[in-house]
Amino acid sequence: MYGISLLFLGVLFLQFIGPDAVDLVKLPLGLDLAVGSTYGSGTVILHEGLKMLEVPLWRSYLAGCILLGIAPCTAMVLVWGYLARGNDGHTLIMVAINSLTMLVLYGVLGGFLLGVGRLPVPWQALLLSIRVYVALPLVAGYASRRWIIAFAGGSSHLQVDHRICRWIIAVKGETWFAQKFLHLLTPVTIIALLLTLVLLFSFKDEVILGNPLTILWIAVPLFLQTVLIFGVAIAAAVMLFGLSSGAALATVVGVLIEVPVMLMLVGVCKRTTHWFGSEA
Repeated sequence: MYGISLLFLGVLFLQFIGPDAVDLVKLPLGLDLAVGSTYGSGTVILHEGLKMLEVPLWRSYLAGCILLGIAPCTAMVLVWGYLARGNDGHTLIMVAINSLTMLVLYGVLGGFLLGVGRLPVPWQALLLSIRVYVALPLVAGYASRRWIIAFAGGSSHLQVDHRICRWIIAVKGETWFAQKFLHLLTPVTIIALLLTLVLLFSFKDEVILGNPLTILWIAVPLFLQTVLIFGVAIAAAVMLFGLSSGAALATVVGVLIEVPVMLMLVGVCKRTTHWFGSEA
């Protein structure tokens, strides 16, 4: 993602974006620099009474592409796997390994690549993002699963009416959790995803409608990266750089094109299943 974005945004599309165009991003948490000082490729200025970093616009777009490119695979991967009629268990294992790995590597990779791109590296916010967007859902999911299975299985340490407990033991448990309860969450997942997309696009509606060519410049490297990842094998930016930044716009464009691109690739999967033989 870094290499592709650098090529397109920093070289091929630089004249279209504007080599002198700048973007304003937030200073890293806890960092107080004097006006006029430099930090990475940015210069500290005073904007509407607040200290901001003025960075080249294309580098801000690059930051969003980097964060999107290294973001851990989560719920949407399960949706694409289901639509492609893939192996749910295999997909789940890949998502779990990816999420656990990125607990350690997201901050390291993000900090390194942002630093290489001469962009501000707000370590505190980067680590906080991992805790909020990856670790918290992981812990909440594990704890809720244990609690629900224990309740549905009539665990002895829970204060449950004896008759209700016997009925639950007879018809529920881990099998009920996997085959019944998880299906109840499917509409919740879809609704939450749609609300997220609506909120993301509504915050950027004026920019998206007013700069369609900018969306195209950002979309090209993101599209190529998605197809490349497919061939050889989405919020942090808002916290890191601010809602109005180019980095945030780049991640929104990534989500904007991800759905149609992934649906296209799902279609490719369905049309090429005969390449891999039939299931036993």
